[in-house]
Parts: sequence; structure tokens; C-alpha cells
Amino acid sequence: MNEANVSTNPQKDDTVEINLWEIALYLFHWLWLLAVAGLVAGAIAFSYSAFILTPMYTSTTKVYILSKQGNDDKMTYSDTQLANNITKDFKEMIKSRTVVETVIRDLNLSESYNSLAGRISVSNATDTRVVGISVKDADPKKAQMLANNIRDVAAEHIREVMDLEAVNVVDEANLPEAPSEPSKKKYTLIGFLIGVVACAAVLILRFYLDDSIKSSDDIEKYLGLSTLASIPLFESEEDAKRKKKKKSRKQHEPQQQAEA
Repeated sequence: MNEANVSTNPQKDDTVEINLWEIALYLFHWLWLLAVAGLVAGAIAFSYSAFILTPMYTSTTKVYILSKQGNDDKMTYSDTQLANNITKDFKEMIKSRTVVETVIRDLNLSESYNSLAGRISVSNATDTRVVGISVKDADPKKAQMLANNIRDVAAEHIREVMDLEAVNVVDEANLPEAPSEPSKKKYTLIGFLIGVVACAAVLILRFYLDDSIKSSDDIEKYLGLSTLASIPLFESEEDAKRKKKKKSRKQHEPQQQAEA
């Protein structure tokens, strides 16, 4: 007697299909939750930047680098290129340990080299020999004082090391009137975006982890079976009572109108 082996288990496909349209509709359904998550995260970020972070003030001073020329007092193209290269060296030497530690010692500051050097930034406009020195500090007057002192110490040190003709002051360090950071708008926007993205990620994860069958299309899609008929769910006792009450009210309304 021949026996036929029948496999009742359908082959499982481990591949996961990503339907962007379904994801978009699902996220649109929870659009209110995305907005709430973004607003909450934005409010937290704003509070953090406004009440927790220390406001920092930035003071900037600018200098002009003048290299030594030859006997003819004319600056050639090669001299201009050399001057531009010197500004790059100047930017590195401003934050050197010699300059920063000298400023710390002269002003009797109770901070380390790394602490002060991390608050110094140097900028150079393109194709110019003007170098900007910026210093950040929680005290605007201290930021101004540090910028001027770093400029003077760096100029003297660089003239000796690089044999320059002069490092002239273009702008004295300004006294900042408003903090340069933190930017409340920037923190709020970043917090809002993080909240929306995090909420969307959780919703998408929930969408793909939910393997429950919700419609006949899901049966055909995930199980490969076609549905012959659908059976409605039984009504609960409370729903049935509510429907009976509604019917009885409708029946009494015509009688009351007729009596009136």
C-alpha cells in the first residue's frame, strides 16, 4: 500500500516586505502622537538650554600680519602667498601651550591649559592676512580681557619665532552684550526633531512586531490562504441591551406623537 506524505506546514518565508505606503498611513494615523512627542521633547530641550546650561559670551579681536619685505618695498605674488601661509601657522601658534600658559600665569587664572585652549577659536578670512581671535567665557568682561591678553602674548611670541615685521591690531576685543550660546532656538528645534524621530521609530517597530490578523487580506498575505466567508463577532450583552433600548425608544416616539 502506497502512502502519500502530505506536508501540512506551509513554507515560511523569512523575508520581510516593507510597504512604505502602509507605514506612511500608519504614521499619519498617529500624527497627533508624533506632534505631542515633538512638543514635549522640544520643551525639555528649551528648558535645558534656558535653565541648566551656563550662558557663554564670545569676545573677538582681530590682528593684521605684516611680513618682512625686501629692499625694493614691493610685494610680489609669492610674497602674498607666503603671507597667507604664515596666517595658517599663526592660527596654530595662538593656541600653543607657550601662549596659553603664559596668559594663565600672567592673569593668575585657576584653570588648566586644556580648559582655556578649548574656549579659544581662530579664524582667517579667505585671501587676507587678517586673523580673528575669539574667546568664550561665562563672564563677558573676562572674555574681553582674555581675548586682548591672548592677542598680545601671541603677537609677541610669533614675532620672535617667525621673524615677522609686525602684528598690528585691527580691532580691539569687544565687550559682548548678549550670550553667544546656547542657542535656545537651536536646542528647541533639535529636541523637537529628536522627539518626532524617536516616536516614529517606536511606532514603526510596533507596526512590524504586531503579527495579529486584522482582516481577510492579512490572512491571504501572511498565510497564503483564501477566505471563503467571514463570521461577525458576537455582540456583548451590554451592546445588545443598548440596541434594545434604542429600538424601544423609537417605537414609543410615534405613539407619543399620535397621542399629542
